[in-house]
Amino acid sequence: MRVTREKALENREQTIETAARLLRKHGFDGIGVADIMKAAGLTHGGFYRNFASKDELAVKASEHAIADTIALLKEGLAQQPEDPFRTLIERYVSSAHRDDLSSGCILPALAADAARREDPALRAIFTTAIQFYLEQIAQLSSMPPRSTDGRHPAAILSEMVGAVILSRVIAHAPLAESLMAAVVADIAGPLPANKSAEK
Repeated sequence: MRVTREKALENREQTIETAARLLRKHGFDGIGVADIMKAAGLTHGGFYRNFASKDELAVKASEHAIADTIALLKEGLAQQPEDPFRTLIERYVSSAHRDDLSSGCILPALAADAARREDPALRAIFTTAIQFYLEQIAQLSSMPPRSTDGRHPAAILSEMVGAVILSRVIAHAPLAESLMAAVVADIAGPLPANKSAEK
């Protein structure tokens, strides 16, 4: 039976969305096209009607992943307008982000993989993601009641990403939690007394 154009587009988006989850969880080389298509509920044969290669899918999936992350981040910041900088740091350097491999930021999940690939389109996506975070950090860290003592946004972002990566490989849960708490305090400062009491 011939697939309609609308259904073909729906299948393509379903494949991209599924790949965005699975590639973040398993890495670019940790899962094959057949498994991605199976998880999407589609046939392997349909893949090549939509994508020239797995590399093309990796690019589209990475675009989808960072767009999702940006949307979630903006939604979270809007809910905590009194100190959006701390909200950014606490949401990023958190056990929820650490544990949710399939829907977290692509930087701790896939940057090391992307660095091994000679794919300009893929690197451009990661560059866009990095630039977005740098702009957000620069903007939010300059808003009251913030003060980062002149720390460069690139240093802050590197500490955030590094904390998530390291916390994911630590076998001892209390150590992972203390590492993340130390990084949040280092970047955003200690919680005000009233906020500490609430927690």
